Amino acid sequence: MPHDPILAERVRHLLADRADFHEKRLMGGIAFMVKGGMCCAASGRGGLLVRVQPDKQPALLAAPVVVPMTMGGRQVKSFLRVMPDGYRTPASLKKWVDRGLAAVAELKDKPPPKRTVRKRLSHER
Repeated sequence: MPHDPILAERVRHLLADRADFHEKRLMGGIAFMVKGGMCCAASGRGGLLVRVQPDKQPALLAAPVVVPMTMGGRQVKSFLRVMPDGYRTPASLKKWVDRGLAAVAELKDKPPPKRTVRKRLSHER
């Protein structure tokens, strides 16, 4: 399932004024990176992935529109999947994106990724 392009555009609009934001194709969707860390993503499996502070995850999971994010059958403690009813209004989407920004703010800054130069093979010269 491809990511929801309308959701991606809505998140993009919320983050557009930030100089430290960029997008990255990740996990079948579009991840929204802030300060080098993933804030949230329009998931290829549906819904909005949101980074949260691990100590706040249990309380947030109580909401009926939130499910744990799993990878390889294991629950990821710092991310949640929010179903579409949880971000239908502009205010509700902003609340989730703000939670992601708060969680990223607690991370150490990551340097921007280095561009790697591919070495030419001898037969390509």
